Amino acid sequence: MSVKDQVIAIIAEQALLDPQDVTLDSTLESLGIDSMGVVESIFAIEEAFDITVPFNANAPQESDFDITSVASIIDGIERLRVQQAPA
Repeated sequence: MSVKDQVIAIIAEQALLDPQDVTLDSTLESLGIDSMGVVESIFAIEEAFDITVPFNANAPQESDFDITSVASIIDGIERLRVQQAPA
């Protein structure tokens, strides 16, 4: 399963939606995910991809990990996987 498909599945589960209802342009807010759902989504992403998301991800201007859209989450995961890969 690709990063994109895994992220969409995780977010769809949190939003109680079918994965086909989640697009790359979707925001977590537009999908009805509240702040607790965001936290749960981040934990699920960290576990699924074996990465550590910066704690200030909800302030993209202060973080390299942007959670403003599904596409930006995927980009952030791909960057973190490279940065946090074992040497």
